Formats: sequence, C-alpha cells, structure tokens
Amino acid sequence: MRSPRDARSAAVVINAGSRRGAAHQLAVDAMRKAGVPVTAVHHVLSGADLAGTLDQVLAVGHDLVVVGGGDGTVTSAAGRIAGTEVVLGVLPLGTANDFARTLEIPADLAQAGATLAEGKVVDIDLGRANSHPFLNVASLGLSVGITAALNPRLKRYLGPLAYAVATVRAYTRHQPFRARLEFPDGDHPAMELDNLLQVAVGNGRHYGGGNTVSPTAGIDDHTLDIYAILAGPVREHVSIARLLKDGSFIKHDKVHHFTSRSVRVVTDQPMPVNLDGEIATTTPTDFTVQRNAVHVIVPQSSTGALYDGPGSGDLPPS
Repeated sequence: MRSPRDARSAAVVINAGSRRGAAHQLAVDAMRKAGVPVTAVHHVLSGADLAGTLDQVLAVGHDLVVVGGGDGTVTSAAGRIAGTEVVLGVLPLGTANDFARTLEIPADLAQAGATLAEGKVVDIDLGRANSHPFLNVASLGLSVGITAALNPRLKRYLGPLAYAVATVRAYTRHQPFRARLEFPDGDHPAMELDNLLQVAVGNGRHYGGGNTVSPTAGIDDHTLDIYAILAGPVREHVSIARLLKDGSFIKHDKVHHFTSRSVRVVTDQPMPVNLDGEIATTTPTDFTVQRNAVHVIVPQSSTGALYDGPGSGDLPPS
C-alpha cells in the first residue's frame, strides 16, 4: 500500500482513557469524508483490552490500522504489526505525542484525520528491549521515577507541563546507580559507569514531551542513540536540562553518548526499564533495532522517514 486510499479496509482503535480520547470523532469523520474505508471503530480502556482488540483487528485482515492514543498505545500497536504489510495510522491523543512529533503528524485531530487520507506511507525502525518494542526511547534511572510520578490526573490537568512537575518530584527521590554497557557488535569497548542519573537508548528523535535524543537521531537511520548521564550537583543537571530540547546535551562533560545497532545494559541489581512511558522489562537488558519494521502514514511534507520498500526489516530477536 503506497497510499491510504489503497487500503481494502481500515479499523480504528481508540484508547478512550488517553488525555484527548473523547475527541477522536473529528479525525474519524475527516477520514471517512476523504474516502478512507473505515469499517470498524473500537474503544479500549486498558492495556489488556488494547492487546486483545489489536489481535482481533489483525485477525480480521484489515490492512490499515489507525490507533488513537498516547505513545504507549502507539508503541503497543507498532510491536504487533512489525514485520507485516499492515500499515499503521496515528491519531495523537496523548500528553506528549513524541512519536507523532518525530514524524510531523499534526496535533490537530481534524488535520491528523486528513493526513490519514492524503498522506504517504513510510517505513520506520522499531527498538527492542529484551524483545519488548519501543518507538521513541527506552531508559532506566530517573525516567522510571518520572513515569511513576506521571499519574493520569496530573497529565489530564497539566498536559505537557506534567512532565516538568513529575521530573522535579522524581529528582528529589533519585538514588544514583552503577551500570555496565556492553556492545555485542564490537563497535565500542565495554564501559563501567558509576554514580549514574540515567541511561537511555533512543530509537526515535523525540521523547519526554519534545526533548531531542540527539541532533542527528532519526527513526529510520537503523541505529540506536545511547546516552548515560552522570549524577552530580544540581547546577550540572540544570545546565544539561537547558540543552535537552535540541539534543546538544550529549556534548556535556557529564554525558556519555554512543551510537550502535545493539547494546546490553547490566546493573548490580535488576532495575525497571521504561519503554515509551510504560515499565515493561528489567535489567539486564538487550537493546536492538529492527530495521524498517513498521509502515506508517505521515504527511506528504514529512521528512521524518522514507519508504525503503518491503522485505527490508530485520526479524525481531528470539
């Protein structure tokens, strides 16, 4: 499928619990008006419902699946359709919507619906952490505390500002940790790091409500951006925080940055790992990239990814 209008049938799956879940009808109406063959609309309220509904939709044979929700919802869908010819459409209904930002998908729902009718199909990489999927960033350390502090009530009332509030709360409770970074491809020597604030592995370009993984990060460059931030005085972290938006923080003295197709992160004790806002696995963790794994509809003007053609994706790790 090179165009959304080429779809035989399209299903829409909406996370009704997402921040803007109730507003999805604008986009669905725009899609239908533009000729997208939407034959089913499903509403889910939990992760378990989402997984079962996505499996049901794929079993029916829809070749276009439009998912409305935040980054965690979209990641769950991407993980299920990775490696298939099913095309993913996105309605950004969450708080951060970093995946949509990476691919320049409009935040306005009527415009997003129009994109799903008039856009183009590209293919993107999918990150894997112990086989679990992630689109934007996987991380351990401070980010896990931020995720714990980001309760639904805070996100609903504060929107993107909730990330700043949650970060301050998590920072005051953070305990530094040790980690060993191993590179199975041999492109970097193994590194022991102590007194860490956070370790992150980026597949996409944006995370955390608009921060940038690195100035050169892309979601179809077939590589992972790995960075480790050392703990230190508050003034050091403030100076790093000021550089998060454009990704130039990777040049800071307290930051180690690498690019690779795979990395293994080992900690003294098992630590939870955050995948696009969801705690999904623990260390030790093997991070890999599944190339060109997911076909996605983006605006015609988007430069976030290209279409490289079918059959170019790697199989996920067993």
